[in-house]
Amino acid sequence: MSPVPFENSPADAEVPAASSGTQQNATDATLSEAWVTIRSRKKLIIAVAALGAIYGFYQGTTQPRLYTAGGTIEIRSGSSNEYRIGGGGSGGDSRLPTEVAILKSNSLLLSVARDRNLANDPAFLGPSPRYQNVDDPVVRQRVVGALQRDINVAVIPKTDLVSITCTTGKAQLSADIVNQLVQDYIAHSFQSRADATKRVATFFSSQLDDLKQQVETSQGEMLELQKKLGVLGFDPKDNQITATLDELNRAAGAAELARINAETRYQVLSTMDPSILDQAGNAYTPSNVSSLRGQLYAQRTRLADLETTQGPNHPDIKAIQNQIAELNREIGVEETRILSEAQQSYLASKAQETQTNAALDAEKATAYKLRDDLLQYTLREREFEANRTLYDGLEQRLRTAGVEAGLESTEIEPIDPAYAPLGPTLRPRTGIVVIDTFVMLIFGLILAFLLESLDTGLRSVAEIESVSGLPSLALIPRARRSVSDETSLSTAMRNLGTLSSPKSQFSEAFRALRTSLLLSVAGGEPQVILLTSATPSEGKTTVSINLACVLAQRNVRVLIIDADLRRPTVHHRFGLNGKVGLTSVLTGSVSLEEAIQTIPEIPQLDVLVSGPVPPFPTEMLSSETMQQLIQRCRGMYTHIVMDSPPLLSVTDSVVLARDADAVVMIVRHGKSSKHAMRRARDLLVRSGAPVTGIVLNAVDLNSPEYYAYYGYYGYTGYAAAGVDSAGWESKNDNKDSGSKRGHKGDSKKGDSE
Repeated sequence: MSPVPFENSPADAEVPAASSGTQQNATDATLSEAWVTIRSRKKLIIAVAALGAIYGFYQGTTQPRLYTAGGTIEIRSGSSNEYRIGGGGSGGDSRLPTEVAILKSNSLLLSVARDRNLANDPAFLGPSPRYQNVDDPVVRQRVVGALQRDINVAVIPKTDLVSITCTTGKAQLSADIVNQLVQDYIAHSFQSRADATKRVATFFSSQLDDLKQQVETSQGEMLELQKKLGVLGFDPKDNQITATLDELNRAAGAAELARINAETRYQVLSTMDPSILDQAGNAYTPSNVSSLRGQLYAQRTRLADLETTQGPNHPDIKAIQNQIAELNREIGVEETRILSEAQQSYLASKAQETQTNAALDAEKATAYKLRDDLLQYTLREREFEANRTLYDGLEQRLRTAGVEAGLESTEIEPIDPAYAPLGPTLRPRTGIVVIDTFVMLIFGLILAFLLESLDTGLRSVAEIESVSGLPSLALIPRARRSVSDETSLSTAMRNLGTLSSPKSQFSEAFRALRTSLLLSVAGGEPQVILLTSATPSEGKTTVSINLACVLAQRNVRVLIIDADLRRPTVHHRFGLNGKVGLTSVLTGSVSLEEAIQTIPEIPQLDVLVSGPVPPFPTEMLSSETMQQLIQRCRGMYTHIVMDSPPLLSVTDSVVLARDADAVVMIVRHGKSSKHAMRRARDLLVRSGAPVTGIVLNAVDLNSPEYYAYYGYYGYTGYAAAGVDSAGWESKNDNKDSGSKRGHKGDSKKGDSE
């Protein structure tokens, strides 16, 4: 049969989505765990807090008698701020903290130490066998360090007042140090401001000399440029070059227009029909071509008339023909003259335009040079004005700096001088005790949580389940017994709390374990139950015999086998003979029926003790005979409980686990460690053992982390039958002389196995 998987074990459980409810539960759990830690470590916390109270009382009783003297000064903004270089001076928000820092500065405190000769004052540094020079680095550091500790400087809120206090072992010395500090501070303030003003004046004087030379140089350069530009204090832009440039611009425009007209006339005449030159001549220039053409027309008319009446050789005809030829020649000459005149006019206009443009370009170059000279003039003029303005400003500030030296001394005013106090200043003893107790209480809490985090022991169910990943089957309380009725009980009654006190918390815990085991295996109740632990002395035997007892109380047959063949103790608990047992059956010396022993108090319970200790226990337990024995017992008994050795000591439990239906790990409260339990769990899991869960043994019911588990036992019917009234203790002393063994530990550690 296989064990039922524990689906809700901490190792495998999935964390649900975060919500307000789960966050609240987590917070409550964290607070409850913190409270449990505080309650479990309350003795440590109380002890640490008590030490703090004792130390506080000692501090309050032995505190030194110190005298505190105080004075007050006023630090005003100063009337010189309206004349201060750079405006209103330093702001009020940073002025007072700056002055406080100056009052606590090493240089000022060293000045106080020199004036008061504090290095050789027995009331300040204590008596010295020799003279101490305050300029010695070691002495200076001691004196200044002591003054830094003794003097306190603070600004009175919402005022310009500064409070100065000094605490020493002598009343008059405290007052003298405060007054001396105020005097040295006033002197230092006046001297530092005077020196600063003097340095500023010296610097300004040197700067003024340089600026004066620069102003003179700039002014000379500007005058030279004025001469070069031809101006005498007038506007440098109004000069002859500018006027000439304007005239040339107008002339260049007129020449260009004349050239265009002449060129147009020439091009028109050169391309025109000669027959209409007289018309063009009338348009562009005067000519007599028209009259010549008229005369030519008249002669041609006469010639036509004479040719009709006269012969071709008539003298008149010859004369008219000669006149016509002369007129044609004169017309041709006149036409040529008109074209030549137009061409010459065009060339003259073009030459005039070229010369005018050349003169204009030359004048422009002169104007460009003038522009560059004007730019240089402007720059020199600006430089001159800037140097002159700076010179005038620095000269004015130099005069202001000279006035400030006589105004700064009125900014610091003593208000209350320091007087020797009438009595010492002591801290309230109650306050010292409360503060030290509170501080040590916090330290105790931190120490408690630190020890809790470093503790590897397993003390709570949640911690065990988280570390092992296995469910918790039951919590077995730690019980105590009295010896008043020890003689009236049998050995089995003394060692079985479930038998002697059936209504106790101890018995109820085993009934809860029985219920958990019977419901832990799917398909039916587990028949073979193996109990083991990681290390010795965790209470396996105690849990085994009491579990067998409560199983037998169900009126079923139960067999308990002591499978610890190395240190057997079951026969001691029941008061039985241990000479014949499991090893005897496995070796075949006796039969199973002969080796089984019974207990009169529990008729349904049979016991198979370990028998003689064999030389090789592991080989015997892993033999086929052992498996056959278990199979035979399965047919005879309803439940078989086996007590086995620790897992980390030997491998016997791992061998026996393969034949078990349920394997239970016993963990002793406050003794088992996390590492050992993890190692033991891993051994069982790797071997394929049906690990059912863990049992936390020897739990202290008064422990705060388990109060909630057993609070219900106050219900009527259980309170009177508690552990104390039952008079039983799980840690058996085994004083029965008939059950003693020859090796150590049997009579003193009955439940340690």
